[in-house]
Amino acid sequence: MALLYSIILGEGRRVVMADLRQMAERLGYRSPRTLVATGNLIFEAREQPLADVESALERAFLETFGRHVDIIVRRADDWLKLAADNPFVAASEEDPARVHIRVMRSPLRPDVADGLRSYCTRGERLEIVGGDLWVDFGGKASESKLLGAATPKRLGIGTWRNWNTVRGLRAMLDS
Repeated sequence: MALLYSIILGEGRRVVMADLRQMAERLGYRSPRTLVATGNLIFEAREQPLADVESALERAFLETFGRHVDIIVRRADDWLKLAADNPFVAASEEDPARVHIRVMRSPLRPDVADGLRSYCTRGERLEIVGGDLWVDFGGKASESKLLGAATPKRLGIGTWRNWNTVRGLRAMLDS
């Protein structure tokens, strides 16, 4: 499974999911599927290092769409574990849009959370689980200072997904 950092190509242009699936097929990945137009791609591939798959997808994306995009790859069982380890289940079920995860290419150290807590000025809660950053924004993520502080420069390569997307991908993997 691959998570694209952004599917906006500039000037109102977005990646068409059919084109993304075709790109994956050209790389030899089987049964590519996408979750609406969210930049999430599920596919089957032979066992190989995740970094190799990320590099191949990023090169193909640049060739196909003319823009570099960071892509994070997870195995299906790792995604299912990620979803099961949500530390904010009750909040997720109450309002799936308020709980997000920043899925990281390289795991975050647990002490990174301490450096981010000062940005939690609206009651946000955060936890690092399995190297990924889970946040209960307690409302709209776009209104939180934490969102602007959790940048690639500060945390490394990662991409945000809300609980709706996490559970949608989980359902696709379970089917």
